[in-house]
Amino acid sequence: MKDSGIHSCVLKRARWVGLGLIVVFTLLLIRIFWIQTVDYDRYQAKVIEQMTTESTVNAKRGNIYDRNGVLIATNISTYRVFISPSTIASEQKKDGEERNLVDLISRGLSAELNEGYGITYDFVAGQTEYTKYLDRTIARHVDEETADRIVAFIGENKLSNMVYLEATSSRYYPYGSLAAHLIGFTGSDGTGLYGLEYIYNEQLAGTPGKYVIARDAQSNEMPFKYEQYIPAVDGYDLVSTIDIFIQAALEEQVRAAYENSGGTNRASGIVTDPSTGELLAMAVYPAFDLNHPWDLNEYDEQVLSNSGLMPDSNAYANLKSTLLLNTWSNKAITEAYVPGSTFKVITAAMALEEGKVPKDYHLTCRGSYTVNGIVIHCHDTDGHGTLTFEGGLQHSCNPVLMDVGLKVGRETFYDYFGAFGYLEKTGIDLPGEGNSVFHKPDKFQVLDLATASFGQNFKITPIQQLTAISSIANGGYLLTPHCVLKIVDGEGNVVQGATEITKRQVISKEVCSTISTILKDGVAGDGGARNAYVAGYRVAAKTGTSEKVGDNKDAYICSCVAYAPAENPCIAAMIVVDEPTKGLLYGSAVAAPYVARLLETVLPYMGVEAVYTPEELDQLAVTVPNMEGFTLDRARAQAELLGVSLRIVGNGDKVTSQMPESGAKMEIKGGVLVVYTGDAAIENSVTVPNLVGKSAAAANQLLINSGLNIRITGTKHHLTGIGTTVISQSHAPGEKVAPGTVITLVFTTPGETE
Repeated sequence: MKDSGIHSCVLKRARWVGLGLIVVFTLLLIRIFWIQTVDYDRYQAKVIEQMTTESTVNAKRGNIYDRNGVLIATNISTYRVFISPSTIASEQKKDGEERNLVDLISRGLSAELNEGYGITYDFVAGQTEYTKYLDRTIARHVDEETADRIVAFIGENKLSNMVYLEATSSRYYPYGSLAAHLIGFTGSDGTGLYGLEYIYNEQLAGTPGKYVIARDAQSNEMPFKYEQYIPAVDGYDLVSTIDIFIQAALEEQVRAAYENSGGTNRASGIVTDPSTGELLAMAVYPAFDLNHPWDLNEYDEQVLSNSGLMPDSNAYANLKSTLLLNTWSNKAITEAYVPGSTFKVITAAMALEEGKVPKDYHLTCRGSYTVNGIVIHCHDTDGHGTLTFEGGLQHSCNPVLMDVGLKVGRETFYDYFGAFGYLEKTGIDLPGEGNSVFHKPDKFQVLDLATASFGQNFKITPIQQLTAISSIANGGYLLTPHCVLKIVDGEGNVVQGATEITKRQVISKEVCSTISTILKDGVAGDGGARNAYVAGYRVAAKTGTSEKVGDNKDAYICSCVAYAPAENPCIAAMIVVDEPTKGLLYGSAVAAPYVARLLETVLPYMGVEAVYTPEELDQLAVTVPNMEGFTLDRARAQAELLGVSLRIVGNGDKVTSQMPESGAKMEIKGGVLVVYTGDAAIENSVTVPNLVGKSAAAANQLLINSGLNIRITGTKHHLTGIGTTVISQSHAPGEKVAPGTVITLVFTTPGETE
């Protein structure tokens, strides 16, 4: 009888298989449990990622304003022009030889985008060769007017599926190059790269949003409930400390100082409120256009052009890059320079604070001073003679400052040098701030002290110098300069206020008052800074000239620092010209007259009323009134009231126009008002004479003979006309102007060597 049961081996094998299946299913259950619990979030994210697409919603970058609410950086709508090479190739196959799409598109786009964007026919044609691509950019940041013409071109030629425009937002600076080194600029992606745009990029940029859309396996959008919109958070607005009026005035004077002195290594200027540390203006010349920051200015273009390098060479590209980086560099805060005699103000303050200057102090300057057997010369090699402490500072006598510096002593001098902020960065909220180059404490010897006392053999930055000088102007407090008043949201709510930091009190208010009086009296008298004089205002100022060390032994840096009104300053300013080459190469001639013109413009704007002495009133320039519509009798009476002569052109009975124009300022002596009547028109018929190098009297007589008017700035001695020389004029020699035009002359006093 046969055994019908299952063989034991089969049963054993079945048991092992069953056990294996149980283990596998158990592991699967554990894995499923693990995925649904521990790894739930990770796998859910993967599923959502596969089911959804995200689109970024850009945040609006915040605006930047000046302190009075003037818009200085904002956003405008521009367009990206791009093509679809793949579609162009496909459509070309359909059209055959009927029309050449590559030629049509290349001609049309290059015609619209060549001027201003540099897009050529060959460039567009080259982009059409990328036939595997659906998107090749032709131009970015295209303005709306050009975009409209391209839209018309697309419509006329039925290119809507081949040429496209995409609206974008671009940064725009309404004032072009004004305050370029302060405001800074952004990159093509809208990120701040320089200036305030860089330092406050996080606050200005905001937070991008996103739009999430769910799709099924066939890439179709799923029902609305699967969509998610996360709105962008716009950036905050920045209200800066900058005053656009003061900024424009500073830039005008920095430019004039640079050009009239033949500067070769840029010039800089800074204006602050010394009582708060607020930066009112900062300028570097030559500058650059914020709307086209990658373009060289005309000076650097000339350097590049004269280099002899081939435009397509690496050397040419490297030189252009170097010139751009140098142009962007904010010379006022990044580059250290030898301050020269402007530092004597600091040495004098140290000596007074330490009680090292007796009331009867005097020293006889014979043109040099010997320290440890080394003869150190004064800038006046013939010697100043016997000077008081006040006279030594006013006449910028090196021996006097060396003498008081040595009385202060090495350690105390070093401590004050640090206390005035020269051994640290100021902390200004701008990128790239540099620092000083000074002796190490253990290497600071007596000879180093002697030369440092009059501002030589060390380097500081312009912002460090004006910050230290401002501490004397404000009563002794070292403040952190800053560029932002507040940060506000879109509703105007303040989210961050200004941070005014007082680091320390360096010297007493009494010493500050004494220094201010000495400087003020020097400007008003016969001190070395008398070219910083402004009629009606009491200006405290000091000039400086330093020789550049290194390969270029014949180069100088000329500067002037000032604050006003001396008794209660609301403004501190400085102008520094690097490597001037024309005229008197001293701070008193290169920088001081332009600081004076800056203060003359800005102080009335700031509400500081001029208080004139009787002598000033006798020689005061007059402001020309608006005489249009006056009868001739009334015009004659007005001219007599002003103390100038009247010239009538035409046969009418009422004034229709005039020269000088309403609001112009002119000197009374020899002044003439030219009024036009009837149909008579103003014509440029007078040739401006060359006045540079002339005395005040000679220049005035030349202008009188030419039927022109004179406006004199630059030194108090123009009140007498004695000992002054013209160093620049507002209208070029040979230029044709209308009779009665005011020619503004800048004067300096020969012999002023600091």
